Amino acid sequence: MFEKVLVALDFSAYSQKILDYISEIPGVKEVALLHVVDATSPAKLGWAREPYIENAKILMAEKKEALEHLGLKVHVNVDVIVNVITQGTVSHAILEAAEIHDASLILMGARGINPIQELLLGSVSSTVVRQAKTNILIMHFTPEQEDVDAGRARQKLFSKLLLPTDFSPSANDALSFIKTIPGINEIVLLHVVNRAESQPEIEATVQAAQSRLEDMKKSFDGSGIVMKHHIRIGDPTEMTLSVVAEAFKKKIAMSAYGTAWFREMLVGSTTFTVVRRTRKPILVIRKKQENEKR
Repeated sequence: MFEKVLVALDFSAYSQKILDYISEIPGVKEVALLHVVDATSPAKLGWAREPYIENAKILMAEKKEALEHLGLKVHVNVDVIVNVITQGTVSHAILEAAEIHDASLILMGARGINPIQELLLGSVSSTVVRQAKTNILIMHFTPEQEDVDAGRARQKLFSKLLLPTDFSPSANDALSFIKTIPGINEIVLLHVVNRAESQPEIEATVQAAQSRLEDMKKSFDGSGIVMKHHIRIGDPTEMTLSVVAEAFKKKIAMSAYGTAWFREMLVGSTTFTVVRRTRKPILVIRKKQENEKR
């Protein structure tokens, strides 16, 4: 499970909310906190750099202490980039830290001090999602969710999961992985038909998908988990977003990549459409063997 978690922080209120969910990560025992200082940024050139770095170290120490009170082993690292040619970018710093700490999960926020496009939905997330050798959990918080969190006990992070599947071996691996996650109350399976060309072919494909989804649900018999499924016809990204909107008002949307359309959806150009528009946490399951095949 997710015993070692790397958390990328920017000290915004948004990233603080991410830390509030650490205790809900299944199996977490060790946390590596990472703050990357892009000293090539105009705002951090010259005399402003050192005070910023020292302040970052103080803030990291405070976060470390708070997490240690939860019984977690915590490492902190403030990584300063002064030359992107020799040191790489922010995303490379995150990837390197994940390898150094042997992280089983990279936890990132979808909004921070910097504009979304620069912080997560641009080159940083593109590189991390495509090159990471471990699982990635991207957190979103909607205003409605923040109101709920403030008003009453929130729903547990992994209590309800959406799993899109294309029935590939990788998708089956994702399903097997999900079975090891404790605390799940409900799983919603989703298959999108997008390759049929005629009405008879569409109907046959839907019927075949229905049978395969029923078999997948049966594999959870006796687990106590409520199993549901949806079949949609059309564009995989749009259909996934539609189901998220229908069934996951304040709950996590869990996505694992496989092959064909689903690989394209999560590691291709439409990844950021899903990440940007769902406003839900998305877990990308990265199997080691899949990373080696790419």
